Amino acid sequence: MEKTIETVINYLLKFGKDLLIAIIILVVGFKLIKLLIKILNKSKVFNKLERSVQTFLKSFISIALKIILFIIAAGVIGIPMTSLITILGSAGIAIGLALQGGLSNIAGGLMILIFKPYKVGDYISYEGTEGTVLDISMFYTKLTTVDNKIVTIPNSNISSSVVIDYTANKKRRIDLDFSVDYKSDIEKVKKVLKDVISKQELVLKDEDIIIWMTKHDDSAIIFSTYSWVKTSDYLKCKAAILEDVKKAFDKNNISIPYPQVDVHLDKITNK
Repeated sequence: MEKTIETVINYLLKFGKDLLIAIIILVVGFKLIKLLIKILNKSKVFNKLERSVQTFLKSFISIALKIILFIIAAGVIGIPMTSLITILGSAGIAIGLALQGGLSNIAGGLMILIFKPYKVGDYISYEGTEGTVLDISMFYTKLTTVDNKIVTIPNSNISSSVVIDYTANKKRRIDLDFSVDYKSDIEKVKKVLKDVISKQELVLKDEDIIIWMTKHDDSAIIFSTYSWVKTSDYLKCKAAILEDVKKAFDKNNISIPYPQVDVHLDKITNK
């Protein structure tokens, strides 16, 4: 009986000692991880990375180090590594099945960070929604719309869909169509359009301005114009050209016709 009590006391003393060491390891380890993240934040190389990449890396490093820390602490207490790995594996499978959507979002976020279909600050369009990319986190991409709304899109959805990046390149082409009356002088219309666009200061002068008649519509002739601007000037320049063309058409008596339909009525006489 005395031997049993002595064995239990010795076991409790040893377990208590090991538990205390494990707690110290965890406390010191958490502080060291926190310090490492702070050092990482101040690193010049780290700060050169995109903000979304920084967020992902900090989160990944912190979680990975904490898992290693818990494994070390468990080993100090005396939990066999094989049993611990088995438990972690089973838990991982259970969590994976429960959070299947979340894991697919993480995978989507990784694909976005690796292949860079867009980045923070780009203006993109996704399934009819347009906005500036505000943040790319592990789970979601956030957009700010032009009317200051925040749109949150799961990474798994946006990484597997068609995304249009309007600001990926430094310059962009403005494509505009103008309708004029069938009685209009074709050469005069082309000259007026060329003059208006070439005088617009935001239009790039080293790029060709193209003006074509592209369609005979039901009520009008359609002229298409193509000109190039800096991406940042796109909306401003497009609005300016539309306004200036309307003024130039009015000044040169070039009419923009309304849709019209000719109806012919045949008189039916009864015999």
